[in-house]
Amino acid sequence: MDNSKIPQATAKRLPLYYRFLNNLNHQGKKRVSSKELSDAVKVDSATIRRDFSYFGALGKKGYGYNVEYLLGFFRKTLDQDELTNVALIGVGNLGTAFLHYNFMKNNNTRIMMAFDADPNKTGTNSDGVPIYHIDDLEEKMGDVRVAILTVPSNAAQEITNRLVEFGIDGILNFTPARITVPSDVRVHHIDLAIELQALVYFLKHYPLIEDE
Repeated sequence: MDNSKIPQATAKRLPLYYRFLNNLNHQGKKRVSSKELSDAVKVDSATIRRDFSYFGALGKKGYGYNVEYLLGFFRKTLDQDELTNVALIGVGNLGTAFLHYNFMKNNNTRIMMAFDADPNKTGTNSDGVPIYHIDDLEEKMGDVRVAILTVPSNAAQEITNRLVEFGIDGILNFTPARITVPSDVRVHHIDLAIELQALVYFLKHYPLIEDE
């Protein structure tokens, strides 16, 4: 199947579905309805059915979805059996939190190394992840092609330029800076301050309607 034809909004929801299905599988649940999925992941049933329809007949009317089959399907679709190594750039408070969490606990990504400009942090490791000096970035990156950026905003573009020149494929940008990259490099921007402002705005102007 040509995944490039799947809407990006649908693609972003697939890991959410996969996580819930994985939890159901661990609980021994054999089947799930679109309504149960909807209640769990907070996506309406019609959207879930539409998302799943892009991949063919994944369920049966009146039965719902087979959890084991659906989990296996999305594991293959999301390449969950293929490990992606990631580099973390910037070991401040947020970066340190990522190192403590690491992603291998939940899916197919793992922070393999971290970089920072602070000589007191470099040469050490955090939760088994070695921390190198930022000057050694190109030397130590190896075959890693995905990076998480948690550096100060004023350093974001300079570090990005080095990553691009190195040959990075994707950057998860947690800095407020809107970094510029070539068209063949994918960047996902996550600005926590903007997300918080949006949440507060929605709380004030779009109140939730409680079920009577």
